[in-house]
Formats: sequence, C-alpha cells, structure tokens
Amino acid sequence: MPELPEVETVRRTLIELVKGKTIAAVYIHWPKIIKKPDVTEQFQDALIGQTINDVGRRGKFLKFILDDYVLVSHLRMEGRYGLYKNSDPVEKHTHVIFAMTDGTELRYKDVRKFGTMHLFKKGEEEMTLPLSQLGIEPLSDDFTVQYLNDKLQKTNRKIKVVLLDQKAVVGLGNIYVDEALFRAGIHPERPANELTEEELVKLHREIVLTLKDAVEKGGSTIRSYVNSQGQIGMFQLDLFVYGRTNEPCKICGKTLTKTAVGGRGTHYCGDCQS
Repeated sequence: MPELPEVETVRRTLIELVKGKTIAAVYIHWPKIIKKPDVTEQFQDALIGQTINDVGRRGKFLKFILDDYVLVSHLRMEGRYGLYKNSDPVEKHTHVIFAMTDGTELRYKDVRKFGTMHLFKKGEEEMTLPLSQLGIEPLSDDFTVQYLNDKLQKTNRKIKVVLLDQKAVVGLGNIYVDEALFRAGIHPERPANELTEEELVKLHREIVLTLKDAVEKGGSTIRSYVNSQGQIGMFQLDLFVYGRTNEPCKICGKTLTKTAVGGRGTHYCGDCQS
C-alpha cells in the first residue's frame, strides 16, 4: 500500500496534471469504489462543472479541492491516476473517468478494486470518517518529540504497532516504520512506553528524516507503485532493512531478520537494533 511519501509524490504530480481543469462529466464503471454519497448518480452530478483548484493530502489520502466539494481518495494497494486524451483507448481496470472540458480525462485504475472515493461539501471532510480519526502529520510542526512521547507513554504495545496506528501518527506504513526504527536503533518489538528520552528524540528525528528523504526520491517502488506520470520512485535503493530478508546489514554485516509484528512482516537487524 502506498505510504505517505508515495501519496505525496502522486499529489505533486497530480497538481501538475489537473490543477485548473474543470470536470465536464464523470463515468463510473465500478460503483463500489464510490463510498459517499451512496447514490453514484449524485456523485456524478455534483462534480459536473467543478474545477480542481488544488490537490492536498491527509496521511495516505488524496484530497481534490474543488469549488464546492472535496473529493477524498484512497489508492489502497493498486490504485493510480493518469491523465489521458479523451481519444485514447480506455485501459483495462479503469473504473472511474473524470472527463474535463479541455478534452482530457483523469482516469482512475485499480487492479484489485480496493480504492475508495468520498465526496464531501467543502469544510466537512475532516468531520467524519475516513479523515476524522487520523493522527498528526509526521511532517508537520505539530509532530513534536513531546507529542510522540505522549502517544508512546500511554501504551505498552510494541513500538512498531503504535507507529502503524493511523490514530497516533498518520501516513506511516510498513516500509517507513521498519526503516525509521532501524535508523533509530530501536527493536520493533520493544514496548512503546519503555523507550528512553534519548531514544524518543532519535526516533522522532529519524521518522522525519526518513520520510523527507523518501519524498525527495519520489517514494519507494515496491511491487507496482508508480506516480501519476508513470514514473517509479527511487528510495527503494536506499532501504536498510525492508525487503532485505537474509541479506547482510549495510552497517554491521549481520544477516537481517524478518518476523511478524502485529500481523505485519517486519525487517530488522538483531545487532543494530535493541
């Protein structure tokens, strides 16, 4: 599933592709993707004549900022957007098409059909699910060492489980939690409330630096991720532990280990992380 750096990369490319375009019609080929409103015709009718003024992001969600509405989109495992001419053949697994007044089409493709779209009146998108229970953005000024400490001291859950909890810190997923914990030298199974002050400061720093580094490199191309212009991310070349099971640690040379933490595949170095 794309995490914060991948979704941020998609957001940036979508701004280049569709900002300022006006929707003339919406074609839905897989109605189950539309979660709000319940009636797809209402979704289609509301969007006609709306201009895409900006594209935002909340955690792993994209937010299309329109004149009167905000379209909240989650890509899930395989969802992706692309801009096409209206004369281009419609590719397989294309489920939603936003036809623009300039003759282009923003098309949403999703092999697994897990993606979702919610349409809200502007200003109401943060008041209910799926955005209402999300935690602090880790690249925002609100994500401080004190905030992280407050979240971790309240629970003895394993540190990786807490960091994956979108109600605590939004946007972090399996890849970047594994990487940040390695960079901070913290074992993923450590109880969250047992981290020292020094470890908290280091973990906070490495979460921020890891995400910023990944955003600069366009995210990680794991499995089939590409941005909205079909370009792959390059951060996977800098991964220390994720996806490197049984390979030598880049720091100490010891064979890396994979286990399950909170039901998620977890990669770590037994020497560098304690």
